[in-house]
This record gives sequence, C-alpha cells and structure tokens, in this order.
Amino acid sequence: MISLTLLHPTKSVPIQSWTFESESVIKIGRSTDNHVVMYSAVVSRHHLELINKPEGWEIVNYGTNGTYVEGEPIAQAAVVDGMVIRLGESGPKIRIRIGVADPNASRTQPRSPGSRQNKHKEQVTFITNPQRENSPESPSE
Repeated sequence: MISLTLLHPTKSVPIQSWTFESESVIKIGRSTDNHVVMYSAVVSRHHLELINKPEGWEIVNYGTNGTYVEGEPIAQAAVVDGMVIRLGESGPKIRIRIGVADPNASRTQPRSPGSRQNKHKEQVTFITNPQRENSPESPSE
C-alpha cells in the first residue's frame, strides 16, 4: 500500500489524501487520465509516475517544471517513507507514505486513469495562487 497526501502550500498540513492498495504504477499530473489529477500551472499533463519495483517504490519525473525532493530537482529517485516531493519549484507538495495510510489526512478514493464514471469533484485538486502567510489578503489566525 502507498498513500499520497497533498499538503497545504504554506502550512504543510494535510488537505487531501489518496491510498493505493495494489497499483504497480501511479500517475500524477494535470490530465484527467492520471490516478491523481492536480490542476496547477506548474504541473505537467503527465508530471510523474510512482513505480512499484521489486526493490521498492521509485519516482520518475516527466514534468517540464521538474519534481523536487528537499529543494533539489530529481529525474528519478527511490521513495523513502514519509518523504515530501514538490511538483515544480513552487507547485503542490505531496507526502508519500509506504505501507500505511496517512492518519492526519482526509481520504479520497483514487481514480482509475481515463475512467469517465469516476469523475467526482472531490477527486480533482485545483491549486491556484496560494496565499502566502505574510500576505495582507491572508486571514489572520
């Protein structure tokens, strides 16, 4: 099992989560034929794949704006439980958990790529101009 959790852009708190029980490849991108669809200007139509290999999960970047781990761009990398990846330098952040569901996130059923009957609103994530914490438009806490 592998779980993906979309994190808030400035506070790193869970926004949405997807859990995959048996998939060997998980596709993430802007196009609706991905398992996880993210609408963001910095996310490519087919941004990355998570591939379950005998030696463990691997990330393969296909995105024009890159995929980042700890601020460094990667072409491919081994997945480490709890790692956070970023789609593009300023795009969505996703925490990856292996073998367990993320207990802090609300769960969303993953979609089947290309599945027309699975197009529910909660399965698509829109990322548009996240407010910065210091921004005057940002609500005070």
